Amino acid sequence: MPPDAAPFPPSASPAPRAAPRPSLAESHRSVAVPASAKGWRRFAAFAGPGYLVAVGYMDPGNWATDIAGGSAFGYALLSVILLSNLMAMVLQALAARLGVATGLDLAQACRAHYARPVNLMLWALCEVAIIACDLAEVLGTAIALKLLFGLPLTWGVVLTALDVFLILALQRYGFRRLEAFIASLLAIIAGCFLWELILARPDLSGVLAGLVPRPEIVTEPARLYLAIGILGATVMPHNLYLHSSIVQTRAFADTVEGKRDAIHWATVDGTVALGLAFFINAAILILAAAAFHTSGRTDVAEIEQAYQLLSPTLGAATASAVFAVALLASGQNSTVTGTLAGQIVMEGFLDLRLPVWVRRLVTRGLAIVPAVLVVGAAGDAGATRLLILSQVILSLQLPFAVVPLIAFTASGRVMGRFAAPRWLAALAWGIAAVIIGLNSVLLWGMLG
Repeated sequence: MPPDAAPFPPSASPAPRAAPRPSLAESHRSVAVPASAKGWRRFAAFAGPGYLVAVGYMDPGNWATDIAGGSAFGYALLSVILLSNLMAMVLQALAARLGVATGLDLAQACRAHYARPVNLMLWALCEVAIIACDLAEVLGTAIALKLLFGLPLTWGVVLTALDVFLILALQRYGFRRLEAFIASLLAIIAGCFLWELILARPDLSGVLAGLVPRPEIVTEPARLYLAIGILGATVMPHNLYLHSSIVQTRAFADTVEGKRDAIHWATVDGTVALGLAFFINAAILILAAAAFHTSGRTDVAEIEQAYQLLSPTLGAATASAVFAVALLASGQNSTVTGTLAGQIVMEGFLDLRLPVWVRRLVTRGLAIVPAVLVVGAAGDAGATRLLILSQVILSLQLPFAVVPLIAFTASGRVMGRFAAPRWLAALAWGIAAVIIGLNSVLLWGMLG
């Protein structure tokens, strides 16, 4: 597709649209960037948004797909995690570029450049993706509460509605405090899995071999289903909307040089943060492969089952508890970023401003209802199946966020001098083609 081509019909109205209100107006340009800061100090000023984005790449949905993939196929699907993370780095860099250069988040850009029917379709699809994402967070948090405190899964699901008030309390103290909270929970998750890997003693040669893609990942339906689930859990559509908004929390100079500098540091921030996300995602799969696959337990596909087997398998009483603590931290972190993304999407596509607590309660309610129904009808075993299905739904929705993002950032008309260079646009279109191709194969297999 040529750089200036639009993937959807542009608005038929020639009249200029009113400039949109700032994305996340309560936090817009609220974080100072000292003009004199250099090196590490400058990196620190821009560091933060990448870690909020990275949260979405290690949410409880990842746990379900990574555990199932590791126990069933050993280290073989590590290559999918690696490739997914590399794709994510490219796409998130484009999202940051869009937000800094245009002052619009991805949803606002769609509203500015596409006809209303197209916008409504994209908004509806994105809401479905956010609900699927929030569903994973609800179930992950509920499972962690059950494992740690014995709380019934249904009650744990209902209790997650209170997470909304945690987010509101955090935002009262400024966006920087919210970022610090996220980073602290990420450090807890990373530390937990580092400890688990030390106990598991994985086969290093097997890990390295797993980073090389194998053709059977595409040719075998079971592997392909999990691979696409991992892709959906890693490259998450709502993160593209989120990142294009939260990079605007930095008060960088509104000049050509200021924007160029902000794009550079936002890209560095996102790449470093997604490197951490790769470690945690890979650690989950490696742990499942080392603890379960190598011992013949290729049937472990549920988070609760993994929790019960970790301590006896690894011979350490703390292994299961540490695993559950990391899961709880993951669920809480994902709650913050998922609900922020929901606010950005609704405001951007519809220019509809609801009180933040109303928007978040609506999103959480739409996730809680199906979770309660599934857990009530299928029992605890249905929770993990619903987790994996939610990630496949995310993957199927992904092209509808990726294609507009690439089209905008490759367009000189939209981006001006900050349009992505041709090599980067070509790489991004190649990534989009891979995503659409894998989704087509999955749909063909499901319908066949």
